[in-house]
Amino acid sequence: MTDLETRPAPPESALRRAAPALLGYAAVRALGLLALILWSAARDKSAYTLLTARWDSLWYTRVAELGYGYEVRLPNGDVHSNLAFFPLLPWLERGIAAVTPLSAADAGFVVSLLASLAAAWGVFAVADHVYGRRAGVCAVLVWAILPVGIVQSMAYSESLFTALAAWSLYAVLTGRWVTAGALASLAGLTRPVGLAVVAAVWVAGIVAFRRDRAATGGPSSGRRRSAARHGSAAAGERAPEPVTEDSDRRAPGTAGARPLFRALGMLLAPLGAAAYVLWVGQHTGKGPLGYLDVQAGWRNGFDGGYAFARFVGEKFTSFPSALAGVGLIVGVGLVVWLYVVGVRQRQPLPLLVYAGVVTALALCASSYFGSKPRLLLPAFPLLFPLALALSRLRTSRSALVVGGIALASAVYGAFWLNGSGPP
Repeated sequence: MTDLETRPAPPESALRRAAPALLGYAAVRALGLLALILWSAARDKSAYTLLTARWDSLWYTRVAELGYGYEVRLPNGDVHSNLAFFPLLPWLERGIAAVTPLSAADAGFVVSLLASLAAAWGVFAVADHVYGRRAGVCAVLVWAILPVGIVQSMAYSESLFTALAAWSLYAVLTGRWVTAGALASLAGLTRPVGLAVVAAVWVAGIVAFRRDRAATGGPSSGRRRSAARHGSAAAGERAPEPVTEDSDRRAPGTAGARPLFRALGMLLAPLGAAAYVLWVGQHTGKGPLGYLDVQAGWRNGFDGGYAFARFVGEKFTSFPSALAGVGLIVGVGLVVWLYVVGVRQRQPLPLLVYAGVVTALALCASSYFGSKPRLLLPAFPLLFPLALALSRLRTSRSALVVGGIALASAVYGAFWLNGSGPP
């Protein structure tokens, strides 16, 4: 045998490994944009305007062009201030507009398109790391075909936030703590729900420190873990073992990660959100809680889900609206069920913490109720049970399922954005 015959094959690049997921994602998003263009043209509307210059997109553009300080006072006394919108997206819009011929709105659309691809890649990386490549591809496709998936192509912050969150979680799972903390800090500059990423990093770090301490208790614990691993191998278990928060000691290339790096990552994680919230408090003169007053002006707050429950209950006052009420209850039940299934499937702790906080903030906030499906969009670990089920189907059957749902989702997204209210 020659050296060429015995030489191991080069490792597959990360981009090549993710290519099927990214190509599938791009195809689904292209279908959604095509449906939006055709539907909008039939209604004599501009699809591009719907994507870049309506609702929250306008607020981000104003921040990019004019800075903070703009507000709208409504007849009922509410004050809508642009301080409610976190700064990373408008910063990127302003930066791109400054060095290119693009307007801030155009730049927001470009950021959204690129960030959505980065988010899809991040979702694949997390699912591939935990469950394998096929499940990773399916996870990306399921995320793409969500009924509210069209938001991923809007000049909103959901795609940017999901990209930062997914890659931060991937960094946690692979023991890259400083990277995880830095990305969590950027996520905290993107949306208030950046708290979910910070919580995931902190909980995973605390548990990892506790396991480190337990591991120093004696060699017997190490022998028991080794015996358990050999026992599983002897039993012929082939299912991928979920990667837990102590992966910094087990993942290739990250062995021996120092607790100092973990602590540094944990310290970095909350800096972005804390800096902006404190700046808002100083800017408004209302101290550290000033941002809560800004959100109150939008009638946003955390009430444990009371306002949302009332909203659902009011749907049952008449027969036609009762059907919508039933749909809302079924939708919430599905979200909770997916989370429970994720727990039973032993998803890694950082994913459970992140998805749990995102879900709680979305469902238990007194914000505009029509936006709740959009607010759940970053909670991609909720989709992993569906991705696993899809990955077990034959390729032809899974392609048929994804294609059918993608078409329905594209039509719904076009209908949704052409409606009167914001998504």
